[in-house]
Amino acid sequence: MLKLLAARLCVLACGAVTLVAQPSRPNLQAELRAGLDRKLSAIVESLDGVVGYAALDLTTGEEIGRLERQEFPTASTIKLAVLYELFRQADEGRLALDTPAPLDRSFVVGGTGILRAMGTPSLTLRDHAVLMMALSDNTATNVLIERVGIPAVAARMRSLGLNGLRLRRKMMDSAAAARGDENVATPDDIVRLLGALHAGEGLEPESKAGALKILEVGAGGQIRRGVPSTVAVLNKPGDLEGVRVDAAIVRAEHRPYALAVMTTYLREEDEGERAITAVSRAFYEYYSRLGFGSEYGRQIRRP
Repeated sequence: MLKLLAARLCVLACGAVTLVAQPSRPNLQAELRAGLDRKLSAIVESLDGVVGYAALDLTTGEEIGRLERQEFPTASTIKLAVLYELFRQADEGRLALDTPAPLDRSFVVGGTGILRAMGTPSLTLRDHAVLMMALSDNTATNVLIERVGIPAVAARMRSLGLNGLRLRRKMMDSAAAARGDENVATPDDIVRLLGALHAGEGLEPESKAGALKILEVGAGGQIRRGVPSTVAVLNKPGDLEGVRVDAAIVRAEHRPYALAVMTTYLREEDEGERAITAVSRAFYEYYSRLGFGSEYGRQIRRP
């Protein structure tokens, strides 16, 4: 009896604690992400074709993707690699961006037709880069590819770990394409290249600013259509027979991200364009709410 009383007194003296189970709290951001996944699945299932995408959160580094490591035809999005290599070589002193040179007419091919209609203008490499990105001019692109070199682009992409991104021919080289020398990349490669441009990886500050300024003047594409007009979108769309692609840095407030959407085997090409816009809209709605949302999702404009 005395031993039992002593034990009770000891419990009281030591301040026995009763643990009360706390109610579990749902992960609200995980629920938001699940909603994104459902939207994306519905878009994919409704498309008569194949679609892959990758989105890179430029704040956290998190990536979301589907078929993100499968190679797709790049169409004109391959020009992002040419732009990056151009500025890397300028930083290395291997070329001068602002020295005018007469256009060699042997580079003239189909495309937007701007340089084709201009005769023999004297333009700088920077001018060609602007035409390549803003108007997707294929002649300007071929001038730059000849100047920087296909092997140099390949080596640079490998140095960045972008092993699936392969420039294998100049623009409008149908014979090379028929041989199977298609320009290809994975969605993951494209968003990581955009991430390198956004961060200025390997670039001097002036070159980073110059490359992004050129990218800013690009023509609108399907990703642009899925984002409010007040949000800056730096994108490069592309198209081939049965193929529609687009890639962009989207400067969503508080949550910028890079997005690449690649479609192929399309029954109707305009369906691919609509799918890219729908994917773009879904990602913008997701990242913008993360950007403005508190821990509990309240959408508060921050200073």
